[in-house]
Amino acid sequence: MSLRRPSALLVPLLAIALAVVGATPARAQVLGPVQGLPNVQVPGVGLPRVIPATPLRSVDDLLRGSLALTRKLQIDALRRSEPRRVDVDPHGAPILRGEFLAMGLSDAQRDAVRALGFSVDRATPADATLGLDFVVLHDSRHRSTARAMRALQRAAPDATFTYQHLYLPAGHGDLARTASSATPSSGAAARRVGLVDGGVDPTDPALARTHIERHGCSTPNPSRHGTAVAARLVDGDPDTLYAADLWCGDAVGGATSNLVDALAWMARERVAVINISLVGPDNPVLARAVQAMIARGHVLLSAVGNDGPAAPPLFPAAYPDVIGVSGVDAHDRVLPEAGSGDQVDFCASGVVGSGSGSDALRGTSFAAPIVARKAAGLLDAPREGAAAQVQQHLAGEARDLGRPGRDPRYGDGLLSP
Repeated sequence: MSLRRPSALLVPLLAIALAVVGATPARAQVLGPVQGLPNVQVPGVGLPRVIPATPLRSVDDLLRGSLALTRKLQIDALRRSEPRRVDVDPHGAPILRGEFLAMGLSDAQRDAVRALGFSVDRATPADATLGLDFVVLHDSRHRSTARAMRALQRAAPDATFTYQHLYLPAGHGDLARTASSATPSSGAAARRVGLVDGGVDPTDPALARTHIERHGCSTPNPSRHGTAVAARLVDGDPDTLYAADLWCGDAVGGATSNLVDALAWMARERVAVINISLVGPDNPVLARAVQAMIARGHVLLSAVGNDGPAAPPLFPAAYPDVIGVSGVDAHDRVLPEAGSGDQVDFCASGVVGSGSGSDALRGTSFAAPIVARKAAGLLDAPREGAAAQVQQHLAGEARDLGRPGRDPRYGDGLLSP
């Protein structure tokens, strides 16, 4: 995938545009107190805000106010709040400290890795379901991330080692209230649809008619982000929602191995369409899992993220055959923070509520489930070639926006509920 860098003239123009947007009444873009970060100066805002170093308690703390405007702020908050658990890889992506993933280890190589102080925490159910051969490794000697990775690569140079990356939610706003006041659709056929996110609150009025199958946690731990995305995904109908929780009430979650495990569960349950409103880096284990899901006939839809149009592509939206979704405002203008590039296939409303005030939510997180819901209406079970067929059908429904034809901001166009 080739990416064009913005011209020298475009960069200052983008900065000016973002500054102007920050001055509008849309509260989710106005920089206010951010938990976990002290005294941050954010581009486009005249004065730094004093930000209390309050520990993060759950995934929802990553989504308050302007904290989720970029992944950088989310990552900084996690590192500051959980320095013993969260680190970054050489590219600045968040990882679980001391945890690594390995593919293709022989028995002898496992023994060699163990001799160096790494425990093989568990084999994963994805092995049998998706045909993946990977394990989770933990460094019992508490080496730096770089030293631990070098030790692994020396022990098994022909194996594949990667980091235990953390994937973050792609939406933000004041999450004091949940996101939907959806009313039941008359005569709508019930769908089976999957959600990989935070926990879902079954008592939310928007989910009153939904049957929820849970995965990932021993006890329910609802999150407002997961509940908000779920509300848009089922839209008040009597659907069956397969909801995988990657946080389980913890501030640190979204680990690669748990995301892969969630996909394997969806595969075993034959859930045809799966919404993933999370973003993160390319990871070889996740890439293999996504490839396996597509080959098995599942359709994956993912938010493209909120790091802005000049940011590099985020995953899983940028993987081949994953349907990447951007967001627009109430006037069908692309959200200025939305990602841009070849990974954008469609756009949908990324604003929930009035766009201002205490119930405002925005981000590509909330656009993706609109498109996923439409896809679920086209596919009731996985089948070969489904991803390409569903994307082609949706392209025929989409309303062209932006430049004529497909473009990197709107993709093939707008899909409405």
